[in-house]
Amino acid sequence: MLKENYDHISDQIADACREVSRDPGEVCLIAVSKTKPAEMIRELYEAGVRDFGENRVQELVEKYEKLPKDIRFHLIGHLQTNKVKYIVDKAYMIHSVDSYKLAREISREAVKKNVDVKVLIEVNMAREESKFGVLPEDCTELIREAAKLPNLSIRGLMTVAPYVTDPGENSIIFRKMRQLSIDIKEKNIDNVLMEFLSMGMSGDFQAAVKEGATHVRVGTAIFGER
Repeated sequence: MLKENYDHISDQIADACREVSRDPGEVCLIAVSKTKPAEMIRELYEAGVRDFGENRVQELVEKYEKLPKDIRFHLIGHLQTNKVKYIVDKAYMIHSVDSYKLAREISREAVKKNVDVKVLIEVNMAREESKFGVLPEDCTELIREAAKLPNLSIRGLMTVAPYVTDPGENSIIFRKMRQLSIDIKEKNIDNVLMEFLSMGMSGDFQAAVKEGATHVRVGTAIFGER
């Protein structure tokens, strides 16, 4: 059942790509496995899936210890600085860097463990008070400063769009994210690759794909309600 759900989402991503003349291979489907048992991850793993998303550090660490090491765990939830030390050598990519303080702590722990950490800068494009993320106008300055830190590789941007009943309503948010990514890329900041755009979830991933998402984070539509 999980594989059928995953394949159905993959087909929808491919359809969205075709509508805007994109290669479906440009889009990574992250199966968001937060709160779900390791056995469910293993079921998808055995079907060939490798990219999984987790919100909580402790949960990611526990699953990392239990599951095959070629799984790419993406940390997509808010990361507190005091939890960084547990995660820098286990997360394939951290999607939720939203302050220089956090970036500095990731860099410090990465140096200690002699690893390079791929990160995305989280942007609160919709300016929701309940959401984490740097405001769009502050994003470039954060990237300029964070890019100077050792063992930290800034690979793009991430956003959590508002909950809406009509997915098309978020298209403007996704379009603004893509434009912000292009604007930053044109500044040619050292140690910054604006190659990834992590945006779109179960309710609006097709709209995100049409606006340039390279990573979509889908949980409920694959694993069911939490």
